[in-house]
Amino acid sequence: MPFFERFSAPIGASVHEIDLTNLSKEDISLINRALVDHLVLFFHDQSLTPESLNRLGQQFGAPAPYPYVEGLTGYPEVVEVIKKPEDTVNFGGVWHSDTAYLAEPAKAAILYGVEIPDQGGDTMFTNMYLVYESLSPGMQRYLRGLHAVNDADNDAIAATRPGGARKGLKAEHPVIRRHPETGKPLLFVNRAHTTKFSGMTHEESRDLLAFLFDRIEQPEFSCRFSWAPGSVAFWDNRACQHYPINDYHGQQRRMLRISLAGDTPAGFS
Repeated sequence: MPFFERFSAPIGASVHEIDLTNLSKEDISLINRALVDHLVLFFHDQSLTPESLNRLGQQFGAPAPYPYVEGLTGYPEVVEVIKKPEDTVNFGGVWHSDTAYLAEPAKAAILYGVEIPDQGGDTMFTNMYLVYESLSPGMQRYLRGLHAVNDADNDAIAATRPGGARKGLKAEHPVIRRHPETGKPLLFVNRAHTTKFSGMTHEESRDLLAFLFDRIEQPEFSCRFSWAPGSVAFWDNRACQHYPINDYHGQQRRMLRISLAGDTPAGFS
């Protein structure tokens, strides 16, 4: 039976005594419950292939294609995320929530470490419930009435993709999202994709968004995970954001990931 070790940080837990290629129904239930409680789970010393990662994803949801990376042959929902020694930019190297530019952003993602740098390459995760709770009651009430535009072609994130790929994907979502399982409110804007508030200009939106982005990135809401070959991170994309740190130039980092389909974010009336 898996053993969950909570991080000292306000998000995250390590999971021990489990083989992700051989899960029982009880294991799956416990992991699902822990994911809602801790927002991101970390597993160690796993041995996954594209096939077993795809099968793992199916046990927790519906695997979904990732818009900006072509999937592997035979497993189109499994993508390789690689930074080569000669690369200077890392894919997705901005604080973000995955696919916020879709009408139905991803529910969750699973990332598996294949090749890890000798030093660097950590990933940070932040708790968006706590970010919301840190705001004043007046700000919370104001933000509950707003929606925001999330644009896949925002320069902040497009610059991290191979060739600066752009596809014109854009969606509007509530600024304060109701989590579909807990019913709790959380802040749902991110530096990579959110460009302005609906019905406002970019100029009118700029200062408040900058304040919110800075608040999201404060260390008191986050944890930092150091990878090793065979490590796995499984995060609730609805309730946390992540940031892959680009501090390993001249080294290779190769990961496999799979996204799980989500739903339309609901707000508060």
